Amino acid sequence: MTETTNATPEPIVWPGSAYPLGSTFDGAGTNFALFSGVADAVELCLIDDDGAEQRIPLDEVDNHVWHAYLPGVSPGQRYGYRVHGPWDPANGKRCDPNKLLVDPYARAFDGEFDQHTSLFSYDAHAEEPGTGRNEEDSLGHTMLSVVINPFFDWGDDRAPKIPEDETVIYECHVKGMTQTHPGIPEQLRGTYAGMAHPAMVDYLTDLGVTSVELLPVHQFLQDDRLRDLGLRNYWGYNTFGFFAPENHYSSSHAPGDAVAEFKQMVRTYHEAGLEVILDVVYNHTAEGNHMGPTIAFRGIDNEAYYRLVDGDKFHYMDYTGTGNSFNVRDPHSLQLIMDSLRYWVTDMHVDGFRFDLASTLAREFSDVDRLATFFDLVQQDPVVSQVKLIAEPWDVGEGGYQVGNFPALWNEWNGKYRDTMRDFWRGEDSTLGEFASRLTGSSDLYQHNGRRPTASINFITAHDGFTLNDLVSYNDKHNEANGEDNRDGESHNRSWNCGVEGETDDPAVLELRARQRRNFLTTLMLSQGTPMLAHGDELARTQGGNNNVYCQDNEIAWMDWGKLEEAADLHDFTRHLIQLRRDHPVFRRRRFLAGGALGDEEHGREISWLTPECTLMTQDDWNAAFGKALMVHLDGEAIAEPDSRGQRVVDDSFLLMFNAHFEDIDFTIPAAEFGDEWEVVVDTTQARGVREDADTVQPGATVTVGQRSALVLRRTQPPAGEGRKAVAEQ
Repeated sequence: MTETTNATPEPIVWPGSAYPLGSTFDGAGTNFALFSGVADAVELCLIDDDGAEQRIPLDEVDNHVWHAYLPGVSPGQRYGYRVHGPWDPANGKRCDPNKLLVDPYARAFDGEFDQHTSLFSYDAHAEEPGTGRNEEDSLGHTMLSVVINPFFDWGDDRAPKIPEDETVIYECHVKGMTQTHPGIPEQLRGTYAGMAHPAMVDYLTDLGVTSVELLPVHQFLQDDRLRDLGLRNYWGYNTFGFFAPENHYSSSHAPGDAVAEFKQMVRTYHEAGLEVILDVVYNHTAEGNHMGPTIAFRGIDNEAYYRLVDGDKFHYMDYTGTGNSFNVRDPHSLQLIMDSLRYWVTDMHVDGFRFDLASTLAREFSDVDRLATFFDLVQQDPVVSQVKLIAEPWDVGEGGYQVGNFPALWNEWNGKYRDTMRDFWRGEDSTLGEFASRLTGSSDLYQHNGRRPTASINFITAHDGFTLNDLVSYNDKHNEANGEDNRDGESHNRSWNCGVEGETDDPAVLELRARQRRNFLTTLMLSQGTPMLAHGDELARTQGGNNNVYCQDNEIAWMDWGKLEEAADLHDFTRHLIQLRRDHPVFRRRRFLAGGALGDEEHGREISWLTPECTLMTQDDWNAAFGKALMVHLDGEAIAEPDSRGQRVVDDSFLLMFNAHFEDIDFTIPAAEFGDEWEVVVDTTQARGVREDADTVQPGATVTVGQRSALVLRRTQPPAGEGRKAVAEQ
């Protein structure tokens, strides 16, 4: 029998199927299926437009999946579950039928969590926090799951499948990118439709990036603590709906419309040749620790979905700093992760994932295991294994810093690259060896298990930390808007303010900061590996020294499109660098480089490391305490790997000159046997990065590289008697 709270007719209930999990509309009705290995009984609760509830017992159970099919139930239907079972928090069991639970597999959600005490299963007035029992009903105070229409006209949509060596990632935020853009209609700002607007697509394609990496768009919860401070969770690392696009990023307020709008965005990007990569958070959920709300997983099957403390199942293991960690030792939680990933590829057509705190997913026990079950599942999965997979290779647990230790299929955010490049350009001593390794793809981190340079996701800045502008403008973090008092010490961002903290009118400081921005961008785009540009760095976006805008859903964190004209030189410089990288495979090699002395044909000379005096670097040179200047010769005629059609790759040769010293340094051009003429193609002392007179330089000449700057020269004339055609025909 069904239980109703009004005179709503009793629905027809068929047994349905245990698979797929979630709510699945087939055109005639909807199948509902929920896993719970601990439940004694489960009720499906249909909620009408007035908030009235109709409870339907799920009498069919197969392999701990409770299910039913309801003919006539169609898209837009809101629903939840009540799970009856043991309430024994000390032993890890927290079933609570007083809480209307959202479906972990729901494709869409409606409503809000309103901070009401009924969302919490414990007694808020108990002497010991988190204990006791709160039997208030949460109906009316919780979000609701929504049945969606899964059908969408994808037309002839095709994944761009950008080769990894051609990939340039642009990390951005749906709302932050679009909220202030004057070319996007106001009603579309802050939405998926805004991201798909021609003004935004044209901007991204003109810049030259290939892959747009979106900060979390899975449905997430607004933190009570932030609400109390008058703030909002902006980044979205607080997921509870791993199959649903965040509904607040939809231009339509109708339940379920976010799904179609997200799909339309992806289709538009694919038509423009752009990939869509999602930043995903499978390491924890929004329910937090034992003091958090009961909105889904906790009340469905607490032990299956969460890692509990061994010998103390009242408390949660926390490798994430958020209060809980997803239980990757349980097959059902692993199934949810894999089902979610497959759904976003097959149904939503996304092109890859960046995994937040990915080390947590490797913790089957207390230590990080590179061969953990999750990675085995990804490796053998015919869908998920074929898209871009990027790990944030750390968490807050012991041994959580795992750069270079992920399986061969994975790429990684290279934190060592970030730190090394920041140290080099702020003038730290003895950084040349590390600088050279990071510039060439970090073979010391990735080559040991068969990975390529593209496994290194190179970045100078990301959403987490200073923007590029603030990196060269602040020594300390200034997070007062977050409710923090932080002006009492160094930010540990390896930043340097160029002599003045924050805003200044000093022209010398402003010129140095602009040059440092160009230095970082040059290094990033001309390094081997996969570059990632943080949104707005090409426009000198500032957060006013705030290095953690996770709760700043306002102008502090949004793009300031009013700076586009003011920052035109930097924007054009960034576009020039991306184009230079695209045009020249010597900067984006598929394999690690073979080094050698200039002219050393026996051992190869794909790359040569030279002192400013144009002598081959010795061990003493690498170990020198000064270590702030270096010249790199990249030989475009010595590229070993073929192109995609098996043809030999022949490119121009380049000289890269780096000077992180506070004084000018003279560099000597290599002798004539390596080129009769060189042209300056990048000069970071110039506002646009190029010289108006297109300087050419002769062999043996001395070139002055200005203080804290970089110079890039391209060989325009090959050595006498060795034309391009002759080389290509060898």
